[in-house]
Amino acid sequence: MDAGAGGATPASILPRVPENSEVAPKAVNEALASGDAVLIDVRERPEYDEARIPGSVLIPLGELPGRLAEVPADRDVYVHCRMGGRSARAVDYLRTFGRPNSYNVTGGIEAWAEAGLPVER
Repeated sequence: MDAGAGGATPASILPRVPENSEVAPKAVNEALASGDAVLIDVRERPEYDEARIPGSVLIPLGELPGRLAEVPADRDVYVHCRMGGRSARAVDYLRTFGRPNSYNVTGGIEAWAEAGLPVER
């Protein structure tokens, strides 16, 4: 495909997560402490059983479309996975389907643990 004047490059047709959709783990922890936000884990059950952030709700990425009604539209929603890739896709989906206050936890549960925040094992 020609990327010349006005031509689209393959990268330009891929959905991009807006820059303001990333939130650092410590900021997410503070938001959750206020009680006005929810944390969704989009990893698979075996990953969740191995290690999880206390209070997180497991909705594996593949189940998200069928469980959209479980995601509040009137609260901030923070989404995490292991490192941030799956959760970025989930945030894009949630924002597309009426959850504009959805945010990706930067670095996932790995960054959460590295920040010294609680993880249940």
